[in-house]
Amino acid sequence: MSRIVIVAIGTRGDVAPLTGLGLRLRDAGHEVAIAAHEPYAAMISGCGLRFIELGLNFGFEGTEAEIQDRITKEFNTRLGFRVIGEGLIAALRNEPVDLLLLSPYAEFAGHPFAQARGIPTAGVRLQHMSATGDFPPSFTGAWSRGRLGNRLFADAGAWVVDRYYRPVIAGFRRELGLPRVSARTLRRRRTAAEWPILHGFSPTLVPRPADWRPGLEVMGFWWPARPADFEPPAALVEFLAAGPPPVLVSFGSNMNSPERTAELGAMVRIALRAAGVRGLVQAGWSGLGVTDEDVLNIGEIPYDWLFPQLAAAVHHCGAGTCAAALRAGIPTVAVPKIPEQRFWAHRTALLGVTADLIPESELTAPRLTDAITRAVTDTALRANAVQVAARITAEDGAGETLRVIEELLARAEPATAH
Repeated sequence: MSRIVIVAIGTRGDVAPLTGLGLRLRDAGHEVAIAAHEPYAAMISGCGLRFIELGLNFGFEGTEAEIQDRITKEFNTRLGFRVIGEGLIAALRNEPVDLLLLSPYAEFAGHPFAQARGIPTAGVRLQHMSATGDFPPSFTGAWSRGRLGNRLFADAGAWVVDRYYRPVIAGFRRELGLPRVSARTLRRRRTAAEWPILHGFSPTLVPRPADWRPGLEVMGFWWPARPADFEPPAALVEFLAAGPPPVLVSFGSNMNSPERTAELGAMVRIALRAAGVRGLVQAGWSGLGVTDEDVLNIGEIPYDWLFPQLAAAVHHCGAGTCAAALRAGIPTVAVPKIPEQRFWAHRTALLGVTADLIPESELTAPRLTDAITRAVTDTALRANAVQVAARITAEDGAGETLRVIEELLARAEPATAH
């Protein structure tokens, strides 16, 4: 039995899929813990995995809302990564670990910490960032710059990240007693060593590029674990039973001003009514809400339970929401806001499961009405969604990842034996 710690940093969509992977590793006999920030404690512990809290002490003062707003603004800055890294090192300093699985935000401190402790590591990613000619990195959107341009753009992005965060990385290495090495050189060393990066998305949606180096693998989706004590809200159960399958509207972790959220809510209300469908509206981070007949407002619900009961989904195209809709075999209306959401919206459109792709900035009630109407009436669109779901259901992302991880552990065993 090996002791594996998954370091999961980010939004709920960045953390939840790693719970499913964690359970698969645990069920294979490994001792598994997920290190994450406090808001995800109940989600991780609730599915039976050990939770390790990562500190996030910015030293801010004010109301809870004011502190959270400042943390959100600082998260991707040098200060943010410094605080995240300090929390990681403090939380794991006394943990016995045989393998450390690092999500992207965890790599900045995770790499030097693991080197100082002699712990083998692998990357776990839900977005592709590595250079390929096939498509641009997901964080830049869906617009292809050609094979050479796509690779150059990804390499340039990595250079910018290394240059901007190099003082932070240098600080971690200094404090951990490691020799001074540039961030760019460290990245090149990982590439030369074929450092494993395992991607938790479906090859049906994003096939593994042929020009990727060894060690970069597309495993298949990692499905979020459902809490062991989950009971759906009675109001939701009653609503689902009271009529035909509804259409879900969710903009997930997208943030909008109260004014923009009200505008979106008004468009959603008009479109649902004009399309003649019942609606579920998920609050998300912006607190989206709609008051109307045949509409129910909901909070967080396990998508593996909810999505098979839907007629269609209107969503922001976060990677996890895209995965849930594809798995359930329901048509979608893609309403992306940020570049990575546009990438996933484009990939789902290529699969032929999307009634329309409408950037949030271009959303109107008439266009949303037309898209919802097509999503619930186009039999060919639904048949295609069902076919794609069958292909994705046949994949075993967590099982493939388990196989690779056990190979890594077997190779590392002589160096890490106790």
